[in-house]
Amino acid sequence: MISKRALGQELMAGLLAVSMVASCGFCSAHAQAPDTFYKGKNLDLIIGYPPGGSNDLYARLLAAHFSKHIPGNPAIVPRNMPGAGSFVAVNLMSASVPKDGSAIAIGAPTLAIDEKLGTSGVRYKTAELNWIGRIAPLVNIVMVKKSVGVGTIAEAQKKEVTLSGTGAGSTVGIYPTVMNNMFGTKFKLVNGYKGSNEAMLAVERGEVDGHSTAWEALKAAHPTWVPDGYVNLLVQFSAKRIAELPNVPAAVEFARNDEERRVIEAIVSAAEVGTSFFTTPGVPPARVELLRRAFDATMADPDLKADVVKIRGTLDPMKGEDLQKLVAQVANLPPDLTEKVRKVYVQN
Repeated sequence: MISKRALGQELMAGLLAVSMVASCGFCSAHAQAPDTFYKGKNLDLIIGYPPGGSNDLYARLLAAHFSKHIPGNPAIVPRNMPGAGSFVAVNLMSASVPKDGSAIAIGAPTLAIDEKLGTSGVRYKTAELNWIGRIAPLVNIVMVKKSVGVGTIAEAQKKEVTLSGTGAGSTVGIYPTVMNNMFGTKFKLVNGYKGSNEAMLAVERGEVDGHSTAWEALKAAHPTWVPDGYVNLLVQFSAKRIAELPNVPAAVEFARNDEERRVIEAIVSAAEVGTSFFTTPGVPPARVELLRRAFDATMADPDLKADVVKIRGTLDPMKGEDLQKLVAQVANLPPDLTEKVRKVYVQN
């Protein structure tokens, strides 16, 4: 016979086992429950540029496909917020937007180096932003109308060339300024145009000789300008020539020594940041992870890939984790190199 004590012990053990199974079942169900934060909500996509340029184009491309890969399928709402080379939008994301992942943004690829150099208007910490992912690198070029008679950097060192610009803080003005300061070109910026589309219209109207903008923006807005010989491409701002522009020299090729090469490489690191998206500081890590994985899935989406082909675009994604490391590298530039970059980067 089983004693009352033994029976009581068996009963307690059985109850404990049932309790543990029930508890584990609850934990499992809780762990596997879908994230419902975005259900029935909007996800703002803040674009630090006017409509029509390459950043706006890629942002709206993301907006068309991103929602279906986010649990809860929020409505993606693009909002153009131009100003100060995208600093207006980025400062807002850093300070005023709720830190819950309810907004993502795209800004200048030079955000990290602008912060490092203490550029006027910067009120953000690049490494504190949560980087979600990159669609593609963003290589800028300088184009000049063929009729102007300037087809090389050597010729631009001898003859003044007017370029339409959009204002301080944008690569549209930064890169030609670097060429002036380092290599003696005579690019003269005429600022005040609202975005690259308007700036390229100024080229057509004869108001200026040329423009510096993203290769992607030129391809999308005027795909025949290069093939038909309407413009000459003088330089591409990248560490090496990209496959689409094998005959256009990269900026680093003009470096006359190792020091100049290091300076140029630091500046054109922005090309690697490219068309990248971020959310605010302080977003819960699990939600950052959710956005990053949704972004990765969007980049692999056949529908998005088909749309990239339609706009003659480029798809070369980078994961958010790798972007985070890239901007941190710029934040950690050694002081001596930072000062050398500062001397040639600041617009006069």
